[in-house]
Amino acid sequence: MKAKIALVLATLMWAGNYIVGSIAVQTMSPLDLTWLRWVLAAVPLLILAQVVEKPSWRQALRHWPRLLLLSALGIGGYNLLLYTALQYTTPQSASLINAANPAVMVVLAALLLRERIGWRGVAGLMLGLFGVVLIITDGALASVFTRSPNAGDLLMMAAVVVWSLYAIAGRGLPVPPITATALQGSFVVVLLAPLALLGGVSWPADARVGWAVIFIAIFPSIGSYVLWNSALKTIPPGRAGVFLNLITVFTVVIAVILGAQLTAPQLIGGVIVFAGVALSTRRAPVDGMKRRRGGEANRPAPRAASGSAGAAPTRVDQ
Repeated sequence: MKAKIALVLATLMWAGNYIVGSIAVQTMSPLDLTWLRWVLAAVPLLILAQVVEKPSWRQALRHWPRLLLLSALGIGGYNLLLYTALQYTTPQSASLINAANPAVMVVLAALLLRERIGWRGVAGLMLGLFGVVLIITDGALASVFTRSPNAGDLLMMAAVVVWSLYAIAGRGLPVPPITATALQGSFVVVLLAPLALLGGVSWPADARVGWAVIFIAIFPSIGSYVLWNSALKTIPPGRAGVFLNLITVFTVVIAVILGAQLTAPQLIGGVIVFAGVALSTRRAPVDGMKRRRGGEANRPAPRAASGSAGAAPTRVDQ
């Protein structure tokens, strides 16, 4: 029960990244927000990694080329695209589009890693894309050919692709998860420092925006990650991955409570996206049937590794 509560709280904090992030980017640039977020979060994450995981930093840093790539994709690229998208679209719309991530990940894994996708993956992707189009056109499907789509929604779709590439590139990384995130966050601080400093980055003058940056640094960047990885000690990654859908649910609920309007096409599109994800990530029962026919019914099925196809990634940096 405690592990499930930890997963729920982690997704609630990640949902806060959409809501609070949309407030912060009203007066500060996505670059400044991304850089300040990780400036505040990197050192506490490094300390937590040392206390919780006690890693061999020398061995971890041997994988610096891959960690640098992951840093550019998931920690830097995804957040820059997300925060830029929130300048043009609503948090609820962005989170509904982001819900298509697992389906996109399945397709990219098939294209890049030649993993078998099957009819479920194809059907799930098509269903998910239909849901996304329904969201970004607000139900006016024909307008997709006659009007320019919302720039924020397009940026969010790009963020989904970047995040999927990040998740695929991170499979099988032999570095503990909190350690990996701490190092990636540190790399982003160094990489973005010249751009941020040349751009005249400064702490927000508006106290509300300043607190928004602090919230994002503490809760989505540190709190969620610690809770998530503590829960994974007792809950398999595949089962924990189901809880990621709560990010969208919490984002929409919080936005509505704060006065945002959720249109019927957005709601229906969100349900369709979830259906597409469920279909594309569902495991076929054929493997189990083959095992039983082969006389292996009494043998315990091997547990999927955290980096295997269909398993939820253990690293989640929203």
